Amino acid sequence: MGNYKHILLAVDFFEPAQVVIDRAKSLAETYKASFSIIHVVDNMALPDVGYALDTAYDIDLTSEMIDAARKKLFDLGKKLGVEEGRLWVELGSPKLEINRIAEENQVDLIVVGSHGRHGFALLLGSTANGVLHHAKCDVLAVRLQDN
Repeated sequence: MGNYKHILLAVDFFEPAQVVIDRAKSLAETYKASFSIIHVVDNMALPDVGYALDTAYDIDLTSEMIDAARKKLFDLGKKLGVEEGRLWVELGSPKLEINRIAEENQVDLIVVGSHGRHGFALLLGSTANGVLHHAKCDVLAVRLQDN
C-alpha cells in the first residue's frame, strides 16, 4: 500500500457494510487522507407498462431511489464527518461511475465490499470485480460476512 491521499468509499445500502465503512474511515485517518463516499443507483430497465397493465405509474422510481440514496448518503456523511462536497450519488453502472468519480477526483484508493463467497470466479460480474478491473488506482475489496 502506498501513502494514500484520497480514499473513496463505495457504499451499497443493501448490504450490511459497516465493516467496509469502518475500514475505509480507519485508512483515511491512518494516512491523513481526504475521504469521500459514493453510492451509485444502478440503471433499472423497467418493462413497458403497456404490455401488461392499463394503469400508468405516476411515481418516477429513479427519482425516488436517488432521493432516498441521497438522504442515506448525507446521513452517513454527517455521521462520519464527510463534507457534502465529497459525497456523490450517481446514476448508472456502478463500476463505471465509481471509477469515473475516482478518476475525476484524483482518488488513489477505492474501498468496496465484496462477498467472495466461493472464490474469485463467482465475483465475475460483481461491482467489486468491475471496479477492480477498470480502476486506474488501488482497490481494496473488504470481505463482507455472510449471515
